[in-house]
Amino acid sequence: MTMASLLNWAKPVIRRTPWPRLLFPTSGFKTINASEIVEEEVFEEFKKGHYYPVSIGDVFDSKYQVVGKLGFGITSTIWLARDLARHQYVTLKAYTRNESSQDEEFQIYQQMHRGNPSHPGHAHVRTALDTFTIPRPGGGCHQCLVQRPMWESFRDLLFRNPKHRFTEDLLKAGLIQVFLALEYLHTECKLVHTDIKSDNILQEIEDTSILDAFTQAEMEHPSPRKSVNGIPVYASRRFGLPRTFGKAVLSDFGSAVRGDEKRNHDAQPNVYRSPEVMLKTEWSYPVDIWNVGVMIWDLFEGRHMFYGNDPDGKGYSTRAHLAEVIGLLGPPPLDLLKRGKRSPEFFTEDGQWKADIEIPEGMSLEKLETFLQGRNKEMFLDFMRGMLQWRPEDRKTARELLQDPWLDSG
Repeated sequence: MTMASLLNWAKPVIRRTPWPRLLFPTSGFKTINASEIVEEEVFEEFKKGHYYPVSIGDVFDSKYQVVGKLGFGITSTIWLARDLARHQYVTLKAYTRNESSQDEEFQIYQQMHRGNPSHPGHAHVRTALDTFTIPRPGGGCHQCLVQRPMWESFRDLLFRNPKHRFTEDLLKAGLIQVFLALEYLHTECKLVHTDIKSDNILQEIEDTSILDAFTQAEMEHPSPRKSVNGIPVYASRRFGLPRTFGKAVLSDFGSAVRGDEKRNHDAQPNVYRSPEVMLKTEWSYPVDIWNVGVMIWDLFEGRHMFYGNDPDGKGYSTRAHLAEVIGLLGPPPLDLLKRGKRSPEFFTEDGQWKADIEIPEGMSLEKLETFLQGRNKEMFLDFMRGMLQWRPEDRKTARELLQDPWLDSG
């Protein structure tokens, strides 16, 4: 039984004539110089021949015709496609050969599918529409994930803004939608995302004309490409600017885990790691809340809250990160330290800091926040403190944060 049939994602198709296949140009494109490294070529997986050789115009699973390349990663390439049967656009995520991590990711989508679709947060998570397998000549296969197309991420919005920061109104609107998504994940799906960052919060496409424009652009100005040992490598193409913007949608569940099973493995992007992850205590849903709290600083203040740059010049280190958290929040509670497997590396038995690195002095949320004033600033910092707590059990839940006075003001 296929994953798609197991999950029963696909809705019954109204019998109608499928869209005709498009004939994409086979000439008239820029040929990229062989010496120029393009996109997924930077990864060893490409050199090993583990990427599927997707070509624009290909039709997969008898109904998904590839229109153009949207992006790439170490385990996949991502494409805009036309669902010929349902007369709609979709994205295809084609995984590298025999990539094992997608099995767990597909199980996460299965878990999400069991959630209540009438929950207001359901519309703010990027679910799966379908999955299928592409057999590979010579053995092996490639899994494919089908999803709704999305526009750019919150990170892209930061770069589009000359000041590289969100306005207060935009931040509030975005956070309400993120917390709705987390309330759905945590309570309905029993899932922890673990990788919340501005790259993974996308905007839904309401203005579908940008999808037609993308297709037309590929027909009239074919994407630059090259061939490496017979495998095509395309340059990605971006969507145009929509006339209207859709809702925020939390995406990329490749690192998500079940929240009803306590765990203590490493997780989260380095600068967003929560205290319980750094100290290696058991963790669950509250890591996402901490994650959102520190991400807010990127969006609103235009810089990281923590950097974790080790003074020895070794890049990020847990000791440097913990020192910054202590400088901002004060020392951690002893009962939390006693739960952490890594606590003895950094603290004495009575909770004193012993790592060979100075605690930053003179830090506070009041000093770090520079854009708000008066009562509004006080409310904002109270809101932040609801997320930035050493003990995970002291942090507010997504539901409680949705009712916060600052988020509801203005």
